[in-house]
Amino acid sequence: MNKDLIALAKECPGLQVSISLGELVEAGRMLVAETKRELEQDIADSKAETYVSRAQAMQILGKGSTTLWRWKKLGYLVPVTVGAIDRYRMSDIRRIMEGGDNAAQEGDAV
Repeated sequence: MNKDLIALAKECPGLQVSISLGELVEAGRMLVAETKRELEQDIADSKAETYVSRAQAMQILGKGSTTLWRWKKLGYLVPVTVGAIDRYRMSDIRRIMEGGDNAAQEGDAV
């Protein structure tokens, strides 16, 4: 939808506009199509895997490096190692934050 129309609607909320029924139907179809494209893009973006550094993972999870090391040894949160740098999958971090696979968290004192 044209952003100028939205701005105009905010400025003049009582303004009346005449359009034909066919134009109204077409406008509705355009809105549905635009919304569908935006939702499909949001879904595609959310499925794209992102990776964070060790420091970012510790901050997001609220855990220390010892916990990340222990979780790596347990296979609970295994980083992807590129050269000598560990990167953590955000999908794995979300799984942990949502309470998935609680076994490694039991007795987690760090």
